[in-house]
Amino acid sequence: MSKSFGVVIVAAGKGSRMGTRESKQFLQIEGRPIVVHTMDIFNQVPWLQEIILVTGRDDVSRCKAWVKEYSLDKVSAVIPGGSERQESVYQGIKQMNTEWVMIHDGVRPFVTREEIDNCRDVALREGAAVLGVPVKDTIKQVNEQGLITATPDRHSLWAVQTPQAFRLCDLLAAHESAEREGYSGTDDAMLLERAGLPVAIAEGKYTNIKITTPEDLEYAAFLKYKKV
Repeated sequence: MSKSFGVVIVAAGKGSRMGTRESKQFLQIEGRPIVVHTMDIFNQVPWLQEIILVTGRDDVSRCKAWVKEYSLDKVSAVIPGGSERQESVYQGIKQMNTEWVMIHDGVRPFVTREEIDNCRDVALREGAAVLGVPVKDTIKQVNEQGLITATPDRHSLWAVQTPQAFRLCDLLAAHESAEREGYSGTDDAMLLERAGLPVAIAEGKYTNIKITTPEDLEYAAFLKYKKV
């Protein structure tokens, strides 16, 4: 059985929390756009066959230019996404030609080869996997009045990251079902969970941050300096 893998990198959001006119995925770290750093990491993974970049309709041309400029030869397509992340992922996976697919945030440029390998290995063993880290803080459930209603056991809680890895046929079916029924999930794993399919956790690192706020950008510069 084939074990071919591709990745859809999602970089279509506007990122209003960053407070910049430029979309967060196109801000620069060490002279290169964040999304280029992200694509480059996956471009260097030897067992990965294909990269699909999903971005904003107005950003397709400059992203295609960066693909050429930085010799990202595994990028087979740069396509416009939808108004929501779920729609963007769906458009991306419909372009994929591999048996397995990873979904990764364009603004997570510090994922490591070790984490990517681990996510792949767990997915192959269990059928689907998401990268994540154990929650460090005590978590409280709070009602609409701001009152605490429960304190979940911290040891059972994980903060989920990307990449997330799935059989392409499973993810396509889950997205098609969600589209038919008007269901929206906060990540792709939710769509498989909704379909009754098991999804396993692959342990990642706390440095695999999603760059969302100005503070994240400062921390990103620090991580790049430290070369984690």
